[in-house]
Amino acid sequence: MTGAGDCYRLYEELASWWPLISPPAEYAADAEMISAVFASAAGPVRTVLDLGSGGGHVAAHLKAGRAMTLVDASAQMLAVSRRLNPECTHVQGDMRTVRLGQTFDAVLVHDAVDYVTSSGDLQLVIETAFAHCKPGGLALFAPDHTAETFRASTGGGGGGDDGSGRQASFRERTSDPDPADEWILAEYEFTLREADGTVRVVPEAHRLGSFSRDTWLRLLSAAGFAARALPGTTAGNDHQPRTVAFAGRRPASSPDQAH
Repeated sequence: MTGAGDCYRLYEELASWWPLISPPAEYAADAEMISAVFASAAGPVRTVLDLGSGGGHVAAHLKAGRAMTLVDASAQMLAVSRRLNPECTHVQGDMRTVRLGQTFDAVLVHDAVDYVTSSGDLQLVIETAFAHCKPGGLALFAPDHTAETFRASTGGGGGGDDGSGRQASFRERTSDPDPADEWILAEYEFTLREADGTVRVVPEAHRLGSFSRDTWLRLLSAAGFAARALPGTTAGNDHQPRTVAFAGRRPASSPDQAH
Protein backbone atom coordinates (compact mmCIF):
# COMPACT_ATOMS: atom_id res chain seq x y z
CA MET A 1 0.00 0.00 0.00
CA THR A 2 2.99 2.26 -0.34
CA GLY A 3 3.58 4.64 -3.17
CA ALA A 4 4.54 8.11 -2.00
CA GLY A 5 5.55 10.06 1.05
CA ASP A 6 7.80 9.03 3.92
CA CYS A 7 9.42 5.61 4.29
CA TYR A 8 8.01 3.56 7.13
CA ARG A 9 9.40 0.48 8.87
CA LEU A 10 6.12 -1.34 8.23
CA TYR A 11 6.80 -1.36 4.48
CA GLU A 12 10.53 -1.97 4.67
CA GLU A 13 12.11 -4.08 7.44
CA LEU A 14 8.70 -5.33 8.64
CA ALA A 15 7.30 -6.05 5.16
CA SER A 16 7.47 -9.83 5.59
CA TRP A 17 4.91 -9.46 8.40
CA TRP A 18 2.40 -7.68 6.15
CA PRO A 19 0.36 -10.80 5.26
CA LEU A 20 -0.17 -11.39 9.00
CA ILE A 21 -0.80 -7.77 9.95
CA SER A 22 -3.28 -7.22 7.10
CA PRO A 23 -4.25 -10.62 5.60
CA PRO A 24 -5.24 -10.88 1.92
CA ALA A 25 -8.70 -12.20 2.79
CA GLU A 26 -9.60 -8.83 4.35
CA TYR A 27 -9.44 -7.20 0.90
CA ALA A 28 -12.18 -9.30 -0.70
CA ALA A 29 -14.96 -6.76 -0.08
CA ASP A 30 -12.97 -3.86 -1.53
CA ALA A 31 -12.02 -5.99 -4.53
CA GLU A 32 -15.70 -6.74 -5.09
CA MET A 33 -16.45 -3.00 -5.15
CA ILE A 34 -13.55 -2.39 -7.55
CA SER A 35 -14.72 -5.18 -9.86
CA ALA A 36 -18.20 -3.67 -9.93
CA VAL A 37 -16.76 -0.32 -10.99
CA PHE A 38 -14.63 -2.02 -13.64
CA ALA A 39 -17.77 -3.74 -14.94
CA SER A 40 -19.35 -0.31 -15.49
CA ALA A 41 -16.51 0.81 -17.79
CA ALA A 42 -17.22 1.58 -21.43
CA GLY A 43 -15.26 -1.49 -22.55
CA PRO A 44 -13.87 -4.66 -21.00
CA VAL A 45 -11.13 -4.16 -18.40
CA ARG A 46 -8.46 -6.67 -19.34
CA THR A 47 -5.33 -4.69 -18.44
CA VAL A 48 -4.92 -2.93 -15.08
CA LEU A 49 -2.21 -0.75 -13.60
CA ASP A 50 -2.24 -0.87 -9.79
CA LEU A 51 -0.37 2.15 -8.37
CA GLY A 52 0.81 1.68 -4.78
CA SER A 53 0.08 -2.04 -4.90
CA GLY A 54 1.86 -2.89 -1.64
CA GLY A 55 1.83 -6.57 -0.81
CA GLY A 56 -0.54 -7.30 -3.70
CA HIS A 57 -3.50 -8.21 -1.52
CA VAL A 58 -6.04 -6.37 -3.68
CA ALA A 59 -4.48 -7.67 -6.89
CA ALA A 60 -4.82 -11.23 -5.59
CA HIS A 61 -8.62 -10.82 -5.83
CA LEU A 62 -8.62 -8.97 -9.16
CA LYS A 63 -6.02 -10.76 -11.30
CA ALA A 64 -8.16 -13.61 -12.65
CA GLY A 65 -8.73 -12.92 -16.34
CA ARG A 66 -6.71 -9.69 -16.23
CA ALA A 67 -3.11 -8.73 -16.98
CA MET A 68 -2.01 -6.64 -14.00
CA THR A 69 1.04 -4.43 -13.57
CA LEU A 70 1.78 -3.63 -9.94
CA VAL A 71 3.83 -0.55 -9.02
CA ASP A 72 5.08 0.21 -5.53
CA ALA A 73 7.84 2.32 -4.01
CA SER A 74 8.94 -0.43 -1.61
CA ALA A 75 11.17 -3.23 -2.93
CA GLN A 76 10.36 -5.26 0.18
CA MET A 77 6.60 -5.04 -0.37
CA LEU A 78 7.03 -5.96 -4.02
CA ALA A 79 8.90 -9.08 -2.90
CA VAL A 80 5.88 -10.00 -0.74
CA SER A 81 3.57 -9.44 -3.71
CA ARG A 82 5.70 -11.50 -6.10
CA ARG A 83 5.22 -14.52 -3.85
CA LEU A 84 1.45 -14.02 -3.84
CA ASN A 85 1.06 -12.88 -7.45
CA PRO A 86 3.87 -14.42 -9.52
CA GLU A 87 1.88 -14.03 -12.73
CA CYS A 88 1.68 -10.23 -12.38
CA THR A 89 4.26 -7.73 -13.59
CA HIS A 90 5.99 -5.89 -10.74
CA VAL A 91 7.72 -2.52 -11.06
CA GLN A 92 9.38 -0.45 -8.34
CA GLY A 93 8.41 3.20 -8.69
CA ASP A 94 6.88 6.29 -7.11
CA MET A 95 3.22 6.74 -8.02
CA ARG A 96 3.80 10.48 -8.40
CA THR A 97 6.43 10.23 -11.10
CA VAL A 98 6.55 6.74 -12.63
CA ARG A 99 6.03 6.51 -16.39
CA LEU A 100 5.89 3.07 -17.99
CA GLY A 101 5.41 4.11 -21.62
CA GLN A 102 2.16 2.16 -21.99
CA THR A 103 -1.53 2.58 -21.27
CA PHE A 104 -4.12 0.35 -19.60
CA ASP A 105 -7.87 -0.27 -19.69
CA ALA A 106 -8.01 0.77 -16.02
CA VAL A 107 -5.76 2.35 -13.43
CA LEU A 108 -6.33 1.56 -9.76
CA VAL A 109 -5.07 3.57 -6.82
CA HIS A 110 -6.27 1.83 -3.69
CA ASP A 111 -5.61 3.04 -0.12
CA ALA A 112 -1.92 3.69 -0.85
CA VAL A 113 -3.19 7.10 -1.93
CA ASP A 114 -3.66 7.82 1.79
CA TYR A 115 0.12 8.29 1.96
CA VAL A 116 -0.11 11.34 -0.30
CA THR A 117 -0.20 14.23 2.15
CA SER A 118 -0.42 17.37 0.00
CA SER A 119 -2.77 18.39 -2.78
CA GLY A 120 0.25 19.08 -4.98
CA ASP A 121 1.41 15.48 -4.68
CA LEU A 122 -2.16 14.24 -5.13
CA GLN A 123 -2.27 16.13 -8.42
CA LEU A 124 0.91 14.32 -9.51
CA VAL A 125 -0.62 10.92 -8.68
CA ILE A 126 -3.76 11.75 -10.63
CA GLU A 127 -1.65 12.90 -13.59
CA THR A 128 0.25 9.59 -13.45
CA ALA A 129 -3.06 7.74 -13.62
CA PHE A 130 -4.19 9.87 -16.58
CA ALA A 131 -0.93 9.30 -18.46
CA HIS A 132 -1.38 5.51 -18.17
CA CYS A 133 -5.12 5.38 -18.89
CA LYS A 134 -6.19 4.46 -22.42
CA PRO A 135 -8.53 6.90 -24.19
CA GLY A 136 -11.96 5.89 -22.95
CA GLY A 137 -10.36 4.07 -20.02
CA LEU A 138 -11.12 4.30 -16.32
CA ALA A 139 -9.18 5.34 -13.24
CA LEU A 140 -10.42 4.46 -9.75
CA PHE A 141 -9.16 6.01 -6.52
CA ALA A 142 -10.21 4.49 -3.19
CA PRO A 143 -8.98 6.51 -0.19
CA ASP A 144 -9.98 5.33 3.26
CA HIS A 145 -11.73 8.64 3.93
CA THR A 146 -12.16 12.23 2.83
CA ALA A 147 -11.80 15.34 4.99
CA GLU A 148 -15.58 15.35 5.44
CA THR A 149 -15.87 11.71 6.50
CA PHE A 150 -12.79 11.31 8.72
CA ARG A 151 -13.52 10.54 12.36
CA ALA A 152 -10.89 9.94 15.03
CA SER A 153 -10.96 6.29 16.06
CA THR A 154 -9.18 3.44 17.77
CA GLY A 155 -9.02 -0.13 16.54
CA GLY A 156 -6.79 -2.98 15.60
CA GLY A 157 -6.57 -6.39 14.06
CA GLY A 158 -4.15 -8.92 12.67
CA GLY A 159 -3.90 -12.34 11.17
CA GLY A 160 -3.20 -15.77 12.56
CA ASP A 161 -0.34 -18.20 12.24
CA ASP A 162 1.53 -18.20 8.93
CA GLY A 163 2.43 -21.88 9.15
CA SER A 164 5.84 -21.27 10.68
CA GLY A 165 4.45 -20.23 14.04
CA ARG A 166 4.75 -16.48 13.53
CA GLN A 167 1.84 -14.30 14.64
CA ALA A 168 1.12 -10.58 14.38
CA SER A 169 -1.46 -8.10 15.57
CA PHE A 170 -1.75 -4.34 15.70
CA ARG A 171 -3.49 -1.51 17.48
CA GLU A 172 -4.29 1.77 15.76
CA ARG A 173 -5.32 5.23 16.87
CA THR A 174 -6.19 7.92 14.34
CA SER A 175 -6.48 11.63 15.04
CA ASP A 176 -6.33 14.99 13.28
CA PRO A 177 -3.84 17.21 15.13
CA ASP A 178 -4.61 20.23 12.91
CA PRO A 179 -7.87 20.20 10.92
CA ALA A 180 -6.58 23.16 8.89
CA ASP A 181 -3.89 21.10 7.12
CA GLU A 182 -4.16 18.22 4.63
CA TRP A 183 -3.08 15.25 6.76
CA ILE A 184 -4.14 13.18 9.73
CA LEU A 185 -2.10 10.98 12.08
CA ALA A 186 -2.32 7.20 12.45
CA GLU A 187 -0.40 5.79 15.43
CA TYR A 188 0.28 2.06 15.28
CA GLU A 189 1.58 -0.53 17.71
CA PHE A 190 2.59 -3.79 16.02
CA THR A 191 2.98 -6.89 18.19
CA LEU A 192 5.13 -9.47 16.41
CA ARG A 193 5.61 -12.99 17.75
CA GLU A 194 8.39 -15.05 16.19
CA ALA A 195 8.15 -18.81 15.72
CA ASP A 196 10.43 -19.32 18.75
CA GLY A 197 8.06 -17.32 20.98
CA THR A 198 10.07 -14.12 21.00
CA VAL A 199 7.79 -11.08 21.06
CA ARG A 200 8.56 -7.51 20.13
CA VAL A 201 6.34 -4.46 20.01
CA VAL A 202 7.05 -1.87 17.32
CA PRO A 203 5.38 1.57 17.53
CA GLU A 204 5.17 3.75 14.43
CA ALA A 205 3.29 6.92 13.51
CA HIS A 206 2.16 7.49 9.91
CA ARG A 207 1.01 10.72 8.29
CA LEU A 208 -1.94 10.17 5.96
CA GLY A 209 -3.60 12.54 3.54
CA SER A 210 -7.04 13.99 4.16
CA PHE A 211 -8.58 15.80 1.18
CA SER A 212 -12.04 17.18 0.63
CA ARG A 213 -14.45 15.74 -1.89
CA ASP A 214 -14.27 18.99 -3.85
CA THR A 215 -10.46 18.82 -3.95
CA TRP A 216 -10.60 15.31 -5.37
CA LEU A 217 -13.09 16.24 -8.07
CA ARG A 218 -11.27 19.45 -8.95
CA LEU A 219 -7.89 17.75 -9.35
CA LEU A 220 -9.35 14.88 -11.36
CA SER A 221 -11.01 17.33 -13.72
CA ALA A 222 -7.83 19.42 -13.99
CA ALA A 223 -5.90 16.33 -15.13
CA GLY A 224 -8.40 15.75 -17.95
CA PHE A 225 -10.72 13.15 -16.41
CA ALA A 226 -14.50 13.21 -16.47
CA ALA A 227 -14.78 12.78 -12.70
CA ARG A 228 -17.42 11.48 -10.35
CA ALA A 229 -17.67 10.46 -6.71
CA LEU A 230 -18.93 6.97 -5.93
CA PRO A 231 -20.66 6.15 -2.65
CA GLY A 232 -18.78 3.46 -0.77
CA THR A 233 -20.72 0.31 0.00
CA THR A 234 -17.99 -1.86 1.53
CA ALA A 235 -15.60 -1.77 4.44
CA GLY A 236 -11.97 -0.84 4.18
CA ASN A 237 -9.34 -3.18 5.55
CA ASP A 238 -9.58 -1.30 8.87
CA HIS A 239 -13.21 -2.52 9.05
CA GLN A 240 -14.56 1.04 8.84
CA PRO A 241 -17.02 1.99 6.09
CA ARG A 242 -15.37 3.22 2.91
CA THR A 243 -17.68 6.17 2.43
CA VAL A 244 -16.53 7.37 -0.96
CA ALA A 245 -14.37 6.49 -3.94
CA PHE A 246 -13.58 8.53 -7.03
CA ALA A 247 -13.71 7.47 -10.66
CA GLY A 248 -12.27 9.27 -13.62
CA ARG A 249 -12.93 8.42 -17.27
CA ARG A 250 -10.37 9.57 -19.79
CA PRO A 251 -12.21 10.93 -22.83
CA ALA A 252 -12.08 8.70 -25.90
CA SER A 253 -10.11 11.35 -27.72
CA SER A 254 -8.16 13.84 -25.63
CA PRO A 255 -4.73 15.44 -25.49
CA ASP A 256 -2.14 13.94 -23.18
CA GLN A 257 -2.39 16.58 -20.49
CA ALA A 258 -0.25 14.71 -17.94
CA HIS A 259 3.47 14.51 -18.63
